[in-house]
Amino acid sequence: MRILVVEDDRRMAELLRRGLVGERYAVDLAHDGSRGLELALENDYDALVLDVMLPQLNGFRLCGRLREAGVWTPVLMLTAKDGEYDQAEGLDTGADDYVTKPFSFIALAARLRALIRRGRPQRPTVMRIGDLEIDPATHHCRRGHTAVALTAREFAVLEYLARRSGETVSKIEVLEHVWDDRFDGDVNIVEVYISALRRKIDTPFQQRTISTIRGVGYRLEAGQGAGR
Repeated sequence: MRILVVEDDRRMAELLRRGLVGERYAVDLAHDGSRGLELALENDYDALVLDVMLPQLNGFRLCGRLREAGVWTPVLMLTAKDGEYDQAEGLDTGADDYVTKPFSFIALAARLRALIRRGRPQRPTVMRIGDLEIDPATHHCRRGHTAVALTAREFAVLEYLARRSGETVSKIEVLEHVWDDRFDGDVNIVEVYISALRRKIDTPFQQRTISTIRGVGYRLEAGQGAGR
């Protein structure tokens, strides 16, 4: 089994290398994110161990770049002690597990073995509705060959409608799946996000992808020319 460790603290990197070699892994080292990205794209690793705080390209961005490139090698992220936001961001950018510093090498090795046993996760399916492409893994949206920039909430609304493509979805259903149970605002907030999505994914392309079903809700389906 071949592992890539990307850690800028050279003493820590060497300790990890020695420990993993003792576990009978072949280990490559990189001390910055750019070199780590190069190695991860060039070689077929069984797992990656990425520190979050790396020079040139941090662990989050490195992981995200790999996922965007279609590299789905299991990633174990090393995060700061009690770094809940680090852990969340790492998982959101495509990491498979994390270990907080300082950590027990025994625990790290066990988590690594578990990741390798599970194997490479399948890439989440890219959803296509006509020429509209929605990628839940990278949170990217495209219309034809044009990238469309969406906020996190806009993307979440669009993703939910896409998963229900062709069905009529009520405002309440959108709220229940995109907002949490602490939301106590006006249900018409959904209209605000639907309008924003139309301005971004429909109007510039003279398409009509999101339809309003009066008194019922919204439906996402393959776009028609806006003039139809």
